[in-house]
Amino acid sequence: MEVEIGRGKKARRAYGFDDIAIVPSRRTRDPDDIDITWKLGDYRFELPLLASAMDGVTSPSTAGVVGRLGGLAVLNLEGIFTRYEDAEEQLDRIASLPSDIATREMQVIYQEPVKEELIAQRIKEIKAEGVVCAASLTPQRVLRYYELALDAGLDILVIQGTVVSGEHVSSTSEPLNLKEFIPQLDIPVVVGGCASYHTGLHLMRTGAAAVLVGVGPGAACTTRGVLGIGVPQATAIADVADARSTHMLETGELVKVIADGGMRNGGDVAKAIACGADAVMIGSPLARAYEAPGRGYHWGMATFHPTLPRGARVATRQNATLEEILIGPANENDGTLNLFGGLRTSMATCGYEDIAEFNRAELMVAPSLQTEGKQLQRTQGVGMGSNGRAAALVND
Repeated sequence: MEVEIGRGKKARRAYGFDDIAIVPSRRTRDPDDIDITWKLGDYRFELPLLASAMDGVTSPSTAGVVGRLGGLAVLNLEGIFTRYEDAEEQLDRIASLPSDIATREMQVIYQEPVKEELIAQRIKEIKAEGVVCAASLTPQRVLRYYELALDAGLDILVIQGTVVSGEHVSSTSEPLNLKEFIPQLDIPVVVGGCASYHTGLHLMRTGAAAVLVGVGPGAACTTRGVLGIGVPQATAIADVADARSTHMLETGELVKVIADGGMRNGGDVAKAIACGADAVMIGSPLARAYEAPGRGYHWGMATFHPTLPRGARVATRQNATLEEILIGPANENDGTLNLFGGLRTSMATCGYEDIAEFNRAELMVAPSLQTEGKQLQRTQGVGMGSNGRAAALVND
């Protein structure tokens, strides 16, 4: 629905996760009968989960843990782990920075160049964990490093940036042609982010196995403030899911839609799938894990940009293991633990057997969903009214 912004200027109304609710259907199911598995290329995963390619979330060791739990972790091949042999020292340093100088000091830390030998080493470390190895590169550097990654045994390549388009135009350099590059690879390629029907469709036409959806919704991202761009996640996912249908009709090929960012709890994960996603990529919920490399801190890939940072280092509360966060058991009632038990129960409650069925769930615009009848929780700071485990905290 379009609204008039001013004379000659109209805009669509868009919705985030807090604006919508999933409507139960006429049928319910047993949670044990629910199938939340999904496939990416020839790989099948028990959890529709990708751990974000962020240095505070994914290390070679956490990639092993996430993989054994049934998900897929993505290592940033332009991050701390490929710039420094002793990544732990730099992670300690980042965690110790006062808030007022954190961005400036991280710019200095990330000036260290990426080392080709560390790309191969980190991929081999993940492969030694016995799990599927996925790693990300930016469009600007993928041609420089992808062969090293493939030779080291990379299973899935993620080409990721704030916004990735199927048609980059430049008068100063030869842009990466995704339509030529992706088909020549023998491994699945995931590309993103995007936030609209047309961009999503163009990315699907490059031959990508999956498309990342999300511009600016993450807990550590400041893109929406710095650049003024982005689309609330519920609308963005639904639009790109519609592009998936168009592409399927055109080609007969099913490209997966991955919701990237903006999810704080199991309810948000369920809403992302109900809006049309096949899987979710999450960062801040996993940064709270005891095993997370960020030591209780979380920051995005653009936080340390040398001229225009578009992220912040935010603090989280480390209060659970990765297993408890992903598959439980939960000992809290705010939805921040056992995220995929929450998804399974949501699907069962609404009567949908698998992810493809849940994509078709009925949704409602529900601005009172988070507040209706919850006054006691809000005043007491418990349950849905809590500012605890789901919140990102500023570190002084």
